[in-house]
Amino acid sequence: MIRQIALLLSILSIVNCTSAFAQEDQALKNWFNDPFFQVRNALPACPVPLGPLITEAQRNEEAHYRVERGTSCWMAGKCEKPNSYLYDAPIAEAVRQRFSASPEFADASLWITVQRRFVIVQGCITHAEQAARIESMIAVVPDVERVILQLISTPHEKPPYPLASPLPSTNGNPTAP
Repeated sequence: MIRQIALLLSILSIVNCTSAFAQEDQALKNWFNDPFFQVRNALPACPVPLGPLITEAQRNEEAHYRVERGTSCWMAGKCEKPNSYLYDAPIAEAVRQRFSASPEFADASLWITVQRRFVIVQGCITHAEQAARIESMIAVVPDVERVILQLISTPHEKPPYPLASPLPSTNGNPTAP
């Protein structure tokens, strides 16, 4: 009987350790320090994007791919720096400064992620026409290769980006609060 209890406690201990390890592996983190920040904050109901947060397992899957993508720019003669991710911090600072210096889009909620010279804009705008102006404002920043817009302009629209936290349940009714 004592052996059975000891065996059971050992099994429970192993299960508990495995569970803790699995939870740690699921912890979200910005493993690659990709710039991610909010530039506009007018619409409090706007769903917050997940940004560059990923699990450790996702990081491990992505690491080789990022090295390959990052150096291909330099190898193709399109970048002076040996890795296109080295442009991200200066691009992020320039984008942040452009928004700080401009009163435009004061009625929006916008987040910026910069990865490999791509600027990803996620969030909510009040008029669909704002999207083209946002893209134009960012596209002129030196070293930006591409601007990717993931925006919604109508209330209760499903965002085209992963969320930092799930949207509240609407019980199948997309207009429910």
